[in-house]
Amino acid sequence: MPTLNKNKFLKSLDYNINENVKIKSKLYLLSDEIFKCIKLIHKTLRSKKKVFICGNGGSAADAQHLAAEFLVRLNPKINRKPFPIISLAQDTSTITACANDFGYKYLFVRNLEALYLRGDIVIALTTSGNSENILELLKFTKLRQINTILFLGNNGGKCKKFKDFTNQLIIPSKNVARIQEMHMFVGHFILNEVEKLLLSNQ
Repeated sequence: MPTLNKNKFLKSLDYNINENVKIKSKLYLLSDEIFKCIKLIHKTLRSKKKVFICGNGGSAADAQHLAAEFLVRLNPKINRKPFPIISLAQDTSTITACANDFGYKYLFVRNLEALYLRGDIVIALTTSGNSENILELLKFTKLRQINTILFLGNNGGKCKKFKDFTNQLIIPSKNVARIQEMHMFVGHFILNEVEKLLLSNQ
């Protein structure tokens, strides 16, 4: 049975920490886009509109995590009213029904079409930038002129071609784990700044 080598473990840990820090230091290059996202989300929620958020797999979990931060509480020292950030990955019945009856690639479009009201916005997370159901969603949001924020990796993937009407936060990495870590870091930062603005307006 193989055993864990302490030196190899420390070397691997050091490499992963340094890789994380290196990518994080490049987020300054996204500062203009991050600033735009903060302003857009703040304007949407201040206007009593909703934010819909989605992703697949780990990104679905990240999307639900970020939604929970505003539906429930982001800062343990701040109790405030809930803000509507809603995951488009609804429940297992809805997901499996759509996948079976229409196809999985229409999951987010189907849910958004049912729930969207004028003035709402969409946030989509995809590490590859190539998720089929995200691409279908972008076709829909472009057609309906719905403001959309994209959390991407992999140089943007196929989603990059929608840059004319989306705010794109492209993490400069092809490592899925690092991209997801940065998505959550940036997501938490954006929501923290939005929360401060919303509370200052109350």
